[in-house]
Amino acid sequence: MDDQDQQLVFINWLEDHSASVMKVARAYTLNSEDCQDLAQEILLQAWRSVPKFSGKSTAATWFYRVALNTAMNWKRKDKPRRESQQPLIDINVPEPHGPDSSERLLHQEMIENLYQAIHQLPKTDAALVLLYLDELSYQEMAEVLGVTENSIGVKLNRAKKKLATILNGGCDES
Repeated sequence: MDDQDQQLVFINWLEDHSASVMKVARAYTLNSEDCQDLAQEILLQAWRSVPKFSGKSTAATWFYRVALNTAMNWKRKDKPRRESQQPLIDINVPEPHGPDSSERLLHQEMIENLYQAIHQLPKTDAALVLLYLDELSYQEMAEVLGVTENSIGVKLNRAKKKLATILNGGCDES
């Protein structure tokens, strides 16, 4: 694949899968700066990996696998820096005002709670939940994670239960 073909393939994939990159980056980071850094790292790794794409899986599956592997490696390598780093200042973002502001705030709070809960899951469970939230089929999830399709259902149910327990404040209501 020459450079021009690689660039066209990458641009097409980026248009189709940029939302997935941001979902993965957000799930593996705690602040917007780290999220942006990780998203850039995912895109860099995807660009470097385009020539290795053999077509054995769909572009979506392949792109997700690159994103998840990059995020897991980034989180592991970046852990010492994140643990010792403190924010310079706390920034208070003003609350929006308007007709739908309370609804928007409630929705935003629910999303933040979900991502905080996903952060508490083991890496593979977090990856599986992200794939589920992105509405991938069990077959696509199995391809991304490198497991059998049969195990996806079992693992997904366990991950959902763990997530529900976290979201309910540690109280398992199942």
